Amino acid sequence: MGFTVTSSGGITEVVMEHPPVNALTVAGWFELAELLTEAGRDEDAAVVVLRAEGKGFNAGVDIKEMQRSEGFEALVGANRGCYAAFRAVYECEVPVIAAVHDFCLGGGIGLVGNADVVVAAEGTRFGLPEVDQGALGAATHLARLVPQHRMREMVYTAEPVTAEVLAGWGSVSAVVPREQLRDTAMGIASKIASKSRTVIRAAKESLNGIDPVDVNRSYRYEQGFTFELNLTGVSDEARDAFVEKRDADFGGR
Repeated sequence: MGFTVTSSGGITEVVMEHPPVNALTVAGWFELAELLTEAGRDEDAAVVVLRAEGKGFNAGVDIKEMQRSEGFEALVGANRGCYAAFRAVYECEVPVIAAVHDFCLGGGIGLVGNADVVVAAEGTRFGLPEVDQGALGAATHLARLVPQHRMREMVYTAEPVTAEVLAGWGSVSAVVPREQLRDTAMGIASKIASKSRTVIRAAKESLNGIDPVDVNRSYRYEQGFTFELNLTGVSDEARDAFVEKRDADFGGR
């Protein structure tokens, strides 16, 4: 279990498989970043398809790993690992297509929000549960998927929206039955792969260059607040409650 990478006809497929819910460890985030960077640097590649096997596309950071660790080492590692993976999607030298199923939460939003094209299985839920876990982050990427006011509501309430809602806003290209998800992503990838590699790579670089928001710096700014929240103690209580399957007690904080 982990990651598998296959390439054929200019399409590189990167598949995540981290049971039970595809929540990535610190090492997993860094490994994903390396795989995506390497995929983009392959001169034979025209497009990358990022998807997952098992339950869910991505459930974000492995909170249990974080709570097993002493001090802030795992928190800092997760911050840096997520930053590296999100950046690798955005700066991949070729377009990245995210094929999403079941749920896309927390760090998954960072991956999908920085992707070039998104396709999803019917009923897939997209959301940021960070506030419930005493953290912040990836609003930068959620804002690329939903309108500003809905993004704020989703952050404050930690409630997700479905792929069908995102398709209505145009951020999800297609919503299909789960069994058709990979084929749909590969179909779009094949269209991209039929173009000139040189032109596609130039197109990716030019589109990043005209983005109105520096997603890397914006996300790093968000992460600073997560670290501050950890110093208050509310984040540990939220994560302990998650691991112990109970309601968090913030004592009015």
